[in-house]
Amino acid sequence: MTRSKHPLGSPRRLAIASGSVEICSLEVLERGGIGRVSRLPFSIKILLEAALRQCDGFQVREEDVAAIASWSAKSPGRGEIPFKPARVLMQDFTGVPAVVDLAALRSATARLGGDPRRIHPVIPVDLVIDHSVQVDRFGGSSALRANVAMEFERNRERYEFLRWGSKAFDGFRVVPPATGIVHQVNLEYLATVVQTRDDGGAVVAFPDSLVGTDSHTTMINGLGVVGWGVGGIEAEACMLAQPLYMLPPEVVGVRLCGELPEGATATDLVLTITELLRRKGVVGKFVEFCGPGLGRLSLADRATIANMAPEYGATMGFFPVDGETLRYLAGSGRSEDLVDLVERYTKEQGLFRTDETPEPEFSETLSLDMGRVEPSIAGPRRPQDRIPLRDAAKSFARLLEETFGDAADAERARSAPVEIDGRPGELRHGSVVIAAITSCTNTSNPTVMLSAGILARKAVEKGLSVPAHVKTSLAPGSKVVTRYLEAAGVLSALEQLGFHVVGYGCTTCIGNSGPLPEPIPRAIQEGGLLVASVLSGNRNFEGRVHPLTRANYLASPPLVVAYALAGTVDIDLVADPIGRDPGGRPVYLRDIWPSQREVRDVVASCLSSEIFREEYADVFGGSEEWNALEVEGSVLYAFQEDSTYIREPSFFDDITADVPPVRPIRSARCLALLGDSVTTDHISPAGSIPADGPA
Repeated sequence: MTRSKHPLGSPRRLAIASGSVEICSLEVLERGGIGRVSRLPFSIKILLEAALRQCDGFQVREEDVAAIASWSAKSPGRGEIPFKPARVLMQDFTGVPAVVDLAALRSATARLGGDPRRIHPVIPVDLVIDHSVQVDRFGGSSALRANVAMEFERNRERYEFLRWGSKAFDGFRVVPPATGIVHQVNLEYLATVVQTRDDGGAVVAFPDSLVGTDSHTTMINGLGVVGWGVGGIEAEACMLAQPLYMLPPEVVGVRLCGELPEGATATDLVLTITELLRRKGVVGKFVEFCGPGLGRLSLADRATIANMAPEYGATMGFFPVDGETLRYLAGSGRSEDLVDLVERYTKEQGLFRTDETPEPEFSETLSLDMGRVEPSIAGPRRPQDRIPLRDAAKSFARLLEETFGDAADAERARSAPVEIDGRPGELRHGSVVIAAITSCTNTSNPTVMLSAGILARKAVEKGLSVPAHVKTSLAPGSKVVTRYLEAAGVLSALEQLGFHVVGYGCTTCIGNSGPLPEPIPRAIQEGGLLVASVLSGNRNFEGRVHPLTRANYLASPPLVVAYALAGTVDIDLVADPIGRDPGGRPVYLRDIWPSQREVRDVVASCLSSEIFREEYADVFGGSEEWNALEVEGSVLYAFQEDSTYIREPSFFDDITADVPPVRPIRSARCLALLGDSVTTDHISPAGSIPADGPA
């Protein structure tokens, strides 16, 4: 790491509990007349610190520092600014190509007579394997082990390659499969908020920041860490210490006030925010949250909101560091020394927010009263299409009319009998065939996860059950979740309703929902039925969840359980019974919905820092399957000529020691011109690709 050469960037000493550290003070800039740094948005201050600390007169120049320091709400600036993050975060789908490039660079260097050991990431890189597990087995205690076994069978070559990389490259760590989802592992363990590094014998402290090869990298913004998703080329450049160049962003402030009413969850809040900001238009902009309502949001609630920044269109959704940040760090098992460092550093640098802190100057400000948030779902195809729960049945009726026209009423009565594992059932338009508690968006939030568990327990006590045609799954974002569900005594109730743990990964949220049990696919196709999925994910684009579910709804974990119990989205859960008890008496959602106080008490009783410490004590160690992979500790990767997946790129075949001239790109052509809402899920879905699908 190169310390600032900027004339105003002389390091200052900061005393902390464990000694002292050097910092590049932001206050010095304002005292020197370079910008009103104290009134900058918190997110811009972090970009400024990164530039000031790494100003070398080449990649980051003095004028770059001045440009960021002079950011103003009315005119953010026109020229590009450099950003060099502290680290890079990857998941296995998008991370593999980057590691292949590093391996290819080593091979090419060796062929040219150089030392291949010189090729390694310059800044730290973490890769979490979380995108490969699929829900093949469900509804039983053996589902987890069976799905893990199939995951390793399908992905052995990829996993051997990544395990080789973790041994071959310095500064490259791999979190093995069946550990958790990348963004939740980042939130609960990897992120530090403030980092320290040795620089020529001096310990330098600076804000944690990152770019990731997954769009939902923004989840970490809830912890006060600047970061967002980028493409593979940008991530590779960053890990080789090249700056990421960007235009100075507009920063939209979202002032939150009030608090969530009884019955509403953080999921309902983020769906409301997504609808609000999509309507406003924040693409390419930073969103930064402010206002008195911040103090009424837990850190997990903030992470849920930050996670869905791609859905509301922003580059990121940032929450500044405050007392709740410190409480979360301590509660998630971080050390006392780290918590002390974060508090002292952020207060010294003007990066710590309190209710008395003057509000930054924003490009514009929107307001939201959280007291007006109501239970909601989003769908059937886009996350910004929020539907109040009270209007959900009417919305589905409109979908049928749009799909079947004048015949909608007749179509509504169409049904097909099915029998699953000896249990008779019936499929209709609106039948829920997938109900998945999935995605780090919600599984990182103990409040909504325990709400789902308490609702399940009450449903079991009422004698309710899930219809046979519903494929249920629970995919926690980390093993911490399983631990606190067990400690609260609600995991067994979830299992009684079919929500057994199926894996620790993204699963249904990225399209790895797995096959539907026969004869459901046949009944859907022969009957032309419009069936649904309900998931606690962040995206529900057409073709993403499953090719046969044409209506896909995002919902909070407790509502996922509720719709699983109902077995259909063609129901008014506010007014209609969700089911009947063994005596035939109607049971309503309000009868089993947990109160906020009830949930808070359970969270307080079962969540402890010790759980986090125990589950992350050996996070890089891996399972028996991971450690059984045969990997040599070689400097060069042995590419296999017959491999159809891990192949050495051809662009190094004719490389020589002479640097070729850089030529402009000419006569480039458009590869694909697509309409609105056409997504990668149509073009190349993460899940299985049907033989008759457009991909």
